[in-house]
Amino acid sequence: MKKMMFTLIAGLMAVVLAACGGNEESKEAKNDNKAKTAETDQQKEQQKQMEEMQKKLEAQQVDEKKTVAIVNDKKILGSDYNSALASTQGQMLQMGQDPTSKDAAEQVKKQTIDSLVGQALLLLETDKKGYKVSKADINKQLDETKKQFKTEEEFKAALKESGMDMKTLETQIADDIKLKQYIEKEVPAGEITDEEIQKAYDQYAEQGKSTGQEVPMLEEVKPQIEQALQQQKQQEKLVHQVEELKKNAKIDIKI
Repeated sequence: MKKMMFTLIAGLMAVVLAACGGNEESKEAKNDNKAKTAETDQQKEQQKQMEEMQKKLEAQQVDEKKTVAIVNDKKILGSDYNSALASTQGQMLQMGQDPTSKDAAEQVKKQTIDSLVGQALLLLETDKKGYKVSKADINKQLDETKKQFKTEEEFKAALKESGMDMKTLETQIADDIKLKQYIEKEVPAGEITDEEIQKAYDQYAEQGKSTGQEVPMLEEVKPQIEQALQQQKQQEKLVHQVEELKKNAKIDIKI
């Protein structure tokens, strides 16, 4: 009995001594736990904010079957609006702006409608000029789209989540191909001069130096600068083209 008692006391003393000797370690562990708890709380708060933002973004959507605008005889539906709206919202979020704020809400709506009207006018023009898309071209692009997903089931799930069916997706692909053909032929970017590239590089280098970033040599970034300038110039021409088409178009905004 005494031996057993001694063993218990010895064991208890060992625990007490270990607790005393490990006091600092215990404090560190507690601090570690506090840090982890704080991190978890922060993650929960971020998740909550993301969910709240998502609800606000979705609140800007309209009924998918609602006609939001008529461009000549072409109807633009709510499903088209919501798709373009998501793109507009995403662009603003990337720039650090809140698309759901009171000041931004009207801007988001106008930008989305303008984008859809411009696209509708260009598509009507592609039809007028006889641009065609073959089934083979659509299937080729469809296969490229499917490659982004691991399985056919994942692709179908994503399609369903986006609110589209296969027919709608194929129509969208056909429109995208026609627009690309039209823009390449009817709205060419034109050549970019060395002077334009040099000017763009100088601006880029100046911005880089002001922020302490290492600026690469011109020859290293020349292809990227040329491509960016071509896209910019083509975009400017496209905006002008849309404005010209608007002059003779009947546009009825419903929202």
